[in-house]
Amino acid sequence: MSKFKLYLFSADSLTFRELRWAKTKLVGWGFVVGAVCLLLFLEINERFGDRLGLGFTRTSLLIQENKVMRQQLQAVGVRIESLQRRLADLNENGNHLRLLVDLPKVDDDVRKAGTGGAIEVVDFSTSSDVSTMLNKLRSGMTIAERELQLQGVSYREMAKRQEENRARFGHLPAIRPMAGYYSRLGIGIRLHPILNIYRPHEGLDVANDVGTPVYASADGTVEFAGRSGGYGIMVELNHGYSYRTVYGHLSKVLVRDGQNVKRGELIARSGNTGLSSGPHLHYEVRLNGVAQNPLDYFFDDVDFHAESGQRPEISLRESTHEEE
Repeated sequence: MSKFKLYLFSADSLTFRELRWAKTKLVGWGFVVGAVCLLLFLEINERFGDRLGLGFTRTSLLIQENKVMRQQLQAVGVRIESLQRRLADLNENGNHLRLLVDLPKVDDDVRKAGTGGAIEVVDFSTSSDVSTMLNKLRSGMTIAERELQLQGVSYREMAKRQEENRARFGHLPAIRPMAGYYSRLGIGIRLHPILNIYRPHEGLDVANDVGTPVYASADGTVEFAGRSGGYGIMVELNHGYSYRTVYGHLSKVLVRDGQNVKRGELIARSGNTGLSSGPHLHYEVRLNGVAQNPLDYFFDDVDFHAESGQRPEISLRESTHEEE
């Protein structure tokens, strides 16, 4: 097969002259012109928002987005690790608070059981390092969510116990029921001053003038208000939580059966009724029906009464009901 050649005819010499390298030059110039046209075409296409959908701009953006997303995922991973450390500190502080409200600590075994368990490894159909990073983030977030749920349960338990403690403390006979002289003898076998026999003395005697205000030592309900044998005129309060208090030898009752009273509320006035050798208050504390030493229940920080016999500096209510 013969080769393609180009010749140039000269009119002056009436001869043909072969044009060497003309084909190569022609192809070269064609390539240059085509490349310039292609670049101009692509530039115009990019200027008008890749109307032809060639995707060069989108590819560049995706590469940049992937780079930014990797950086952000790494930053999120660091923040999750910091969150887990803070949750561990919160758990430790929560254990201190649980002890304050009389709840057991959440030990490590319980905590691991609450936050552990298998976490599914997901195939994200990405590169291995990206897939590892994403699964690590999922695992960290799952553990953090479980820890938060565990802490939420623990703090709800503490709030409930705090309310229970508040109610129970309010029903604890913790204040002195009357100002006056408190006998140090307390409960036990004693010689009765009137009957002149030894018999159990199940309360505390507080000496003062007839008519001295008598206050409820804790929140409760009036179980009985009236006259009862050797107690004379008396009031019995049911405080719940198996606690009851008795106030005997009164001169006047200021509450009715079934009435709810608050700690520090005026309920009676002292007297000298029943088997009494002189004006005083006979005060009893009973737990599950068993007499307790009232001195063991008085707390100085909730003692409203001064030794001078003045009224407590709180709002008190006094009804006009008297024992009939």
